[in-house]
Amino acid sequence: MWVAEDDGQAVGYLAGRVERPRLHIDEVDVLRAFQGRGIGRGLLTTAADWARAKGLRALSLTTFRNVPWNAPFYAAFGFREWDPAEAPPSIQASLAYEAAKGLKNRCAMIMDL
Repeated sequence: MWVAEDDGQAVGYLAGRVERPRLHIDEVDVLRAFQGRGIGRGLLTTAADWARAKGLRALSLTTFRNVPWNAPFYAAFGFREWDPAEAPPSIQASLAYEAAKGLKNRCAMIMDL
């Protein structure tokens, strides 16, 4: 987990876990008052740099396809939508779990490092 701070206050975080050969991002959050300042991008950059240093080859996540600050934000960072049929079982299971909970228009994304 990485935490972004502003003047000693936590304003955002990125939580992830290693699923070799990649780092899977479970959550990225930035306080609304601090959005649009590059904090999310900074957290992603930090996570990508860490993953590269650990020899991992990709970042992955699941997100909403149609929410502007979700899939389009990640695509601008370098992620691409991941065909669920090509994704590993853990990603397929995450998408199935999210669908079972009523979350619609979700997708998996991956970014090669």
